[in-house]
Order: sequence, then structure tokens, then C-alpha cells
Amino acid sequence: MEQDGDVQTTPVWAIFSDLMAALVGIFVLMLVWVIGIQLDLSQSLREERAKLETEQQRRAALEDALADPLASGRISFQNGRIGINGSVLFSLNSDRLQNDGEELLQSLVTPLKKYLAAHDDLLMVSGFTDDLPIQKGNARYTDNWGLSAQRALTVTRTLIAQGLPEERIFAAAFGDNQPVAPNTDDDARARNRRVEITTVPRQDAAGE
Repeated sequence: MEQDGDVQTTPVWAIFSDLMAALVGIFVLMLVWVIGIQLDLSQSLREERAKLETEQQRRAALEDALADPLASGRISFQNGRIGINGSVLFSLNSDRLQNDGEELLQSLVTPLKKYLAAHDDLLMVSGFTDDLPIQKGNARYTDNWGLSAQRALTVTRTLIAQGLPEERIFAAAFGDNQPVAPNTDDDARARNRRVEITTVPRQDAAGE
């Protein structure tokens, strides 16, 4: 039985053309997506590089301001942190500032004020202890958290009394956490009993 009319078929070249157009469209979309990712990565890298350069400049400025105290060997400066050996500031298990410690802090006031005048930063004073428990008979503290906190507050209040603006400085306590050396001997423990002063960008400035 014969069918009326011819069956219409789509030419192969037309199907191929549509397929190529679809593939080209997909390729263009992928290319745009890849370029967008590369642009985002480039922007992120530029921002990170700018932050790193700013941080390096801040550290260099602080180190320059602290040239005289650093030359005396009474403080250390590493990774943007001013380190002061706890034995210079306090006797064992005590939060009372020793005379040598008060003199040392006084020597830091002028360079720190110079730094703060040129940078919109805060100063964080951090107290650290070794891993030994508080000596028996010490009724002021039950643990190293309390001792490290009070030492940080003592240094903070002393620096304010000596001339640093109180709105630009605050205290923090770390107890026996974050030691700089394993607590295996007396020398190592003496290194861990310390106070550090670190610059911290203000939150409003960091969020801009």
C-alpha cells in the first residue's frame, strides 16, 4: 500500500549547525565563568598583598620606634610582638610590679605614643605564665588564668598612668596557654612567664 506524499526530514547539516551553535554557547559561558573566577582571584590576591604590605609597614614602623629599648636588650620584638620577660616585671607568683619593670615600661611609653600618633591601632597587653600551679598559700589566685590576667592589667594600668591613652590599650590573659618553649626546665618556664604588647587594628578601620 503506497503512502500519500513524501516524508519531510530535517537535513543533517541543519542538525549539525544547531549542535555546533549549542556547543559554542556552552563554551562561551564556560569561558566567561573562568574569566570571572580569574578576575575574582586576581582581586583577592591584590587585596591580600596590600594587607601584607600594610602589616609589614606597621611592624617596621613599630620596630623603628622601639629602636632604643631594643638596643638595650631588655625587650624582644618578633612577628610584631613586643616581648618582656616576666621576671623583669614581677617576682614569682606575684602581680606587683618591680622597680626595674616599672622603669622598663616607662622607656616604652614615648615610642609607643609616637607609634599610636601615626597609626590608628590599639595596643593589646597579654599576660602569660608557665605550666606550674599557683604556689600553696597564695590566696589571691586559684589558677594561672587569674595571675596572667592581673599581670596584664598591672602593666596596662601602669602604661596608662605613665602617659598612654587609655582608649588605645587593653589587657588580655592566656594563662599557661601558648608557651614559647616546652615547659621542661626552669629556663624554658622563665621564658614562658612573660608579657607581650601587640598592635591590633581598630575594628572600624579593619571593616572599611
